[in-house]
Amino acid sequence: MSIVTKLSMVMEGVKIALDALRANRVRAGLTILGVAVGVFVVVALSSVVQGVNESFARDVEAAGPTSFFVYRRPIGGFEACDGTDETCPDRRNPMITMDEVRMLERLPTIQSVTAHVGTGGTFRYKDRQLNAGIEAYSANWKDVDAGDINPGRSFTRAEYDAAARVVILNVKLAERLFYESDPIDKQVLIDGVPFTVIGIYDYTASPMGTPTSAGGGNDPKAIIPWSTGKNALNMWVRGNNLIVKPRSGISTEEAVDDVTAAFRGARGLRPRDRNDFAIVTQDRLMEVYDQLFGTFFVVGLALSSVGLMVGGIGVVAIMMISVTERTREIGVRKALGATRATILWQFLVEAVTLTGIGAAVGLVLGILTAIGIRTAWPAIPASTPVSSIIAALVASAVTGILFGMLPAMRAAKLDPVVALRHE
Repeated sequence: MSIVTKLSMVMEGVKIALDALRANRVRAGLTILGVAVGVFVVVALSSVVQGVNESFARDVEAAGPTSFFVYRRPIGGFEACDGTDETCPDRRNPMITMDEVRMLERLPTIQSVTAHVGTGGTFRYKDRQLNAGIEAYSANWKDVDAGDINPGRSFTRAEYDAAARVVILNVKLAERLFYESDPIDKQVLIDGVPFTVIGIYDYTASPMGTPTSAGGGNDPKAIIPWSTGKNALNMWVRGNNLIVKPRSGISTEEAVDDVTAAFRGARGLRPRDRNDFAIVTQDRLMEVYDQLFGTFFVVGLALSSVGLMVGGIGVVAIMMISVTERTREIGVRKALGATRATILWQFLVEAVTLTGIGAAVGLVLGILTAIGIRTAWPAIPASTPVSSIIAALVASAVTGILFGMLPAMRAAKLDPVVALRHE
């Protein structure tokens, strides 16, 4: 069979499919809708996941490519914890103290150590009030942050040592409290305690939130000295965590070994004792993130498969009806020399055309969703990867072939004499 003949058969199948779509708008519409929903979920999810991936990785790398984090207890994905020592063996770990921070700063392999505690509070300015996040940092926090402060400034080491009641608002919080007016040098109440605004922080951070993304993306947040959070706001400093930045030329592994040895020595841990702290590298942080978002993506794929199943059932239904309505036509074609393969191919092309239209609709909706998310939330640079487009098109084609096979085989096996007698 020549290429021209094959193309002619394909085009004929597509034309018949479009005619069937016009003749049976409701049935065809339901088929297209099912496939479109399945493809849309795959494309939209993969676009969002890729966008959050890029944003999260950027935030983590803001601390520096070799930097790592120290927590009181390990971070994980979906580990169960009911509050007992058996399921939560690390819940009694001692807090990371500021004496330990100074100990790490004296290590020859470490450039800087930034302490951090996150919490929330009530902010009030005149008659405006809202709840927002609070990020408390040690004085060197800008060493590990990629955001800008403009207008205004960060707090100084002297202000940190004195636990001065100064605050830096991110853009979103400043807009909510002050509208169009200049907030610099004005006072806001945080949980009833007066703070002076000294700067406006601007950074489009990851919606996941990392120790280095002080701005919190689109969430209203404030940045205060760690010492002030402890003294003035009674922050839960037991949740203190560290961002450790090695010196230039020092690898992450070498710095981690030094920090681990320093902690174990200071805490008097014997060789057989397990660590009562957790060191998390950027690779480990990304692993946990991938575990969390991987689970969401699997759920999304399961939902999309339901949509494709609905579309596939629709393909079977509409194609079986098509075979029944065109039984006499099939008899004529066979009487004129059409083979089983020819009839089978024609109906498969028709089925794939229907699912292909659904895939195109879902693909367009998914891409438009990614554009809308990227426009509405700049913190999520959502984009549609080529792999998801290919996967969506392949999935729709496979759905058309699998679910169109039964009606196509039925049409191909029709006896031409019986088919010609069909009314």
